[in-house]
Amino acid sequence: MTTRRLLPGWVTQGVVGIVIATFLSHVGHEMVTSVLPLYLTSIGLGPAALGLMEGGADFIFSLSKLAGGFAGHHVRHKKSLAAAGYSVTAIGTAAIAFVSSAVAVGVLRGAAWFGRGFRSPLRDFLLADEVAPTHFGRAYGVERTADMLGAVAGPLLALTLLWSGVSLRTLIAISIVPALLAVASVSVFTHDKPTPNAVADAATRTASHRLPRSFWLFLVGVLLFGLGDFSRTFLIFLVAEKMGGRAAPGALSAGVVAYTVHNIVSAVAAFPAGRLGDRLPKWKVLGAGYALGVATNVVLAGASTSLAGLAAAVVGSGIYIAIEETMEKSAAAELLSREQRSFAFGILACANAIGDMASSLYVGALLATGHGRAAFALAALLGSIGLGWVVIVGRRSPVPAH
Repeated sequence: MTTRRLLPGWVTQGVVGIVIATFLSHVGHEMVTSVLPLYLTSIGLGPAALGLMEGGADFIFSLSKLAGGFAGHHVRHKKSLAAAGYSVTAIGTAAIAFVSSAVAVGVLRGAAWFGRGFRSPLRDFLLADEVAPTHFGRAYGVERTADMLGAVAGPLLALTLLWSGVSLRTLIAISIVPALLAVASVSVFTHDKPTPNAVADAATRTASHRLPRSFWLFLVGVLLFGLGDFSRTFLIFLVAEKMGGRAAPGALSAGVVAYTVHNIVSAVAAFPAGRLGDRLPKWKVLGAGYALGVATNVVLAGASTSLAGLAAAVVGSGIYIAIEETMEKSAAAELLSREQRSFAFGILACANAIGDMASSLYVGALLATGHGRAAFALAALLGSIGLGWVVIVGRRSPVPAH
């Protein structure tokens, strides 16, 4: 099948389909995420429960990403599996509207994250298949921009619905509409490229399990930094607390607004970061993002109780998350052959999710016991170790810029 281009250069029909799906799916997901702290509060739960739930979701996320990468490695047609992952996320997220217990919410949240994780390496493979290596940074940058724009539109839509009197349950149920449109976008606009004959393809897949040493070294740095890269949902909690507590009038709205600003900043930063990564060694751009992440956690450790400190952390977090997510994928794609990417993307995503799980658990637990500074100082320390690793590995075996 010939790749159809809607615009000159690297923007193909498949790229557009993936970008639209990313945006719409994230709208639905973030509609629910932005009100999750309020929902947990309504059933008598606090930051420890949020940390446990988000940490558990990250654990499921890690396993499902590995499962998605492994499944994608062993099938010739990946589009249908990706669409299935989008579908599970849509149904699992919207179904939260019909349950009341913390256990049920956690199970459905986990199911939704399983779908998100399973589809991720498949989507990333399909996206890498659409562009030349010289444009990996831009392709993943625009996909991350769409992700963050969805993360802007989702909370804004949720806030608008709340202000108009829509109940939490109805809001959560409505999230299925953009999520199912994302399924349609993947199903209609993306496609699987032709592969070799079955015998040759099977032999290639078997050989491609042997991932290069450079990828494994890179992965260690990703995992180490991830141990300090906790869920951004905690920003909502911190802002709400500063505004008088989660039950105070306007506290949730202020948290959602802060989260929205965070995602706007990420949306603006993602594509320029990817473009820069196509021109410079990717480890340098990624290292700059990691350094900003460490600085952001240092700010939180020292000034998380002030509005100025929280504002600086929101902006810094938005920028570094954009750089991190864009450059980790494009750097990995550059280190791998086509046959290795699905499997390796699953491993990369799994390492990230494990780090996020661990960091969300300890940050939630320390916040719940009144040790917020220690939580963010520990995150900064672990992140700085990951930064140092990436810099050392990058200097010893740099990949030339295109």
